[in-house]
Amino acid sequence: MHIALLESLGISPDALSAFTNQLEEQGHTFAVYEKTTDLQKLREEVREADVVILANMPLPWEALEGADRLKYIDVAFTGTDHVPVAQAAAHGIQVSNASGYAEDAVAELCLGFMIDLLRSIPQTDRTCRQGGTRAGWPARLLKGKTVGFVGAGRIAARTADLVRAFGTRSIGFRRHPTADPAFDRETDSLDELLREADIVSVHTPLTSSTKHMIADRELAAMKPGSYLINTARGPVVDAQALCRALNDGTIAGAAIDVFDQEPPLDPEDPLLQAPNLIVTPHIGFYTEESMDQRAKIVFDNLSQWLQGNWVNQVKP
Repeated sequence: MHIALLESLGISPDALSAFTNQLEEQGHTFAVYEKTTDLQKLREEVREADVVILANMPLPWEALEGADRLKYIDVAFTGTDHVPVAQAAAHGIQVSNASGYAEDAVAELCLGFMIDLLRSIPQTDRTCRQGGTRAGWPARLLKGKTVGFVGAGRIAARTADLVRAFGTRSIGFRRHPTADPAFDRETDSLDELLREADIVSVHTPLTSSTKHMIADRELAAMKPGSYLINTARGPVVDAQALCRALNDGTIAGAAIDVFDQEPPLDPEDPLLQAPNLIVTPHIGFYTEESMDQRAKIVFDNLSQWLQGNWVNQVKP
């Protein structure tokens, strides 16, 4: 089979060769391409492919319409909203993801965001460099705070495990609550979580029903003096509503790693001018260790699929 890797997996050339050599020894061919948004280039890259591997680059269905041999899309990412899963399924193309590879990486970033927000780290860093002091900047403990997780999946559970060591209380929100021991309790009421949480951390996937699930009404319902963190998907939070909430003091601050569009961002974006906002360019998943784990999962997915076992299935 011909396998097309459409973008870097963030691992060394030697590490990639270790995976591809095994496939070539089994008689498969392997082509590596640079990431592109050029539709015609994408069409050429996938035209003869039986298997496509990618990470988080957008893959429009238009690029795949002439790929008559394509049978499998192996996504080196947890989310798959950038891949045409429904159209692929309708054409008999199977899709897998790399679920679980970045749980620790994202959870640790969330923890860092919490402390940065509570201790005003970015602001006091700037003040110190400008010859100032700590005067005027709020500082609060993470200990004793209630952390609400919007979406109570594996990354949220891992984050709850980490922050428990700081003496926090956790609430997990999902449509159908379970008895996950990672959370002190679960609820199916988002309003209840927003009223009680000192920190609201968003972990839900992006779907038609979760787009802008955190908007003006939800931000207004948050506890006074609370903080919002989004490491899930940008459009889950209404960016314009968040900008308003920061500017008028509805919430005390926010930290976001995800946006409506992948960085680079427009420096003139009004959200970036809002006070008490920490932004990072979608780094949550990205550590050396998580990249290695991601590649292992992706090539394990492929190995299993070549043997007739479709694992880490993604369906519409």
